[in-house]
Amino acid sequence: MFKNKSYIGISFVILIFGIYAVPKIIDRIQDGSIVKGARLDNVSNEETKGDKLVLIGPVPKFDLSNQDNQKVTNEAYKGKVYVLEFFFTKCPSICPKMNVSMLEIENKFFGNPNFGIISITIDPEHDTTKVLKEHAAELGVRSSSWNFLTGDKAAIFDLSNKGFNLYAGENDKVNGGFEHSGLFALVDKEGNIRCRKDDFGNPILYYDGLDKKGVREIQQDITILLAE
Repeated sequence: MFKNKSYIGISFVILIFGIYAVPKIIDRIQDGSIVKGARLDNVSNEETKGDKLVLIGPVPKFDLSNQDNQKVTNEAYKGKVYVLEFFFTKCPSICPKMNVSMLEIENKFFGNPNFGIISITIDPEHDTTKVLKEHAAELGVRSSSWNFLTGDKAAIFDLSNKGFNLYAGENDKVNGGFEHSGLFALVDKEGNIRCRKDDFGNPILYYDGLDKKGVREIQQDITILLAE
C-alpha cells in the first residue's frame, strides 16, 4: 500500500514537471538555445558581437601586368574587397565554370567602387596581355576593377602554391597541359584573406568557384566585408 502511494506521488511529481518544463524545452529547441550553459551562451554572444568572418592572414604580395599592360599590385587593391582566382585562357575543364561563377559575382556587385576581381593566369607564356584583353572581351567583362594578370611564370606558381596554397601545376597528361584549383580567395579592404566557418566551426579558407553554394556564400560574405 505504501509503495503504491509512493508510485502515485512520484508520478504526480513527474506530471507536474512535464507540464511546467516540456514547453520550455520545446521553446529552447525551436530557438536553437538548448544545451547551452552560461559559458557556452557567453561564447555564442561574443561570436555574434565580433567579426563574422575569420581572418586568415595578409594576402601574399604580387606585382603583375593586366590586360591593358598596366602594373597591378596587391597594394593597388587596398580599400577594396576583392575575389581572386588562378586560371588560364585555354583551360578546357573547370575554367569555363569558374568564368560563369565569377561573372555572377561581377554582376551582383557591378558598379560598386569598393569591389574588384583578380584573375591570374598560370600560363603566362600563352596568356599575354593581348590575349587576356581578348579573353575579357569574349567573357563580356564590364567592370574596370576586374584585372586579368600575367607575368613571370615562376613567380606566379610561387604565388599560387606557396603564397595562397592554391594548387597550380603543369601536367602534359591532362587536357590543356595545366592543373589548378577551382577555389576563390576572398580579400578584405585591409588586404587580409577572410572566410566563413563550416558546419563544424572550422575556417573553410577558400570558396568553391565550381559550386552554386560556394558562389552564394562568397556573395553573402562580400556583402559583409563591404559593410565593414
